[in-house]
Amino acid sequence: MTDPLAPLLALPGVDEAVRAARDAVDAVHRHPTNRRGWPATAAEASVRAARASAALDGGAPGIPDTGEVTDPVLAGALRIAESIGPLLPVWQRAPLQALARLHVLAAADLTEDDALGRPRASRGVSARLDLLAGLVAGGSSVPGPVLAAVVHGELLTLAPFPVAGGVVARAAARLTAIGTGLDPKGLAIPEVYYFRHQERYSAAAEGFGTGDRDAVAAWLLFSCEAVEAGSREAVAIADAALTG
Repeated sequence: MTDPLAPLLALPGVDEAVRAARDAVDAVHRHPTNRRGWPATAAEASVRAARASAALDGGAPGIPDTGEVTDPVLAGALRIAESIGPLLPVWQRAPLQALARLHVLAAADLTEDDALGRPRASRGVSARLDLLAGLVAGGSSVPGPVLAAVVHGELLTLAPFPVAGGVVARAAARLTAIGTGLDPKGLAIPEVYYFRHQERYSAAAEGFGTGDRDAVAAWLLFSCEAVEAGSREAVAIADAALTG
């Protein structure tokens, strides 16, 4: 059976970008701190990812000194961060169920209860979500950086959840990076790069949504670039733990 995402690997620059992203993440996992102390660095990465993701959706970028999070967008992103581990097997087996759960966590303080976990009622949206779920659950064998970028871009394009959709899309991409073995410990933080380059992020995502060959390639390259940058952020966390 032909892999529907295989042609993406032939787009200009994608193969090289994928290799660079993988090498960057591998270097993080080889860091001395992360050989045994990775649970602590992964926890820090998870919180930073949540903060950046929330800020991209208009939430507060930081946790108050009191530790009490009142911003609903940030609170939702942090709830997701705490649930990534338990959600991983669900994401790999039943992606649509995991998406619904992600939305419940992200939007619990943002919308009515009867809207939580419910994608927009549209035949087109349902069909494309089913297709995406099939790819995540074993329908594609493309490298992790490519599958994560496709999941991320497709969810941003479809916007199945009118509220907290960006937080959900980035969480799904994070689950994909972990589940494919690209970043099994969740150490890299591409979300920070997206936050620091918001205009490029928005433009690249919009381009991906057009389906144009060059625009899709640009999104894949940008996503791999973010993984590299997120890996450098992870190295900084590990370095600080080593010297601290």
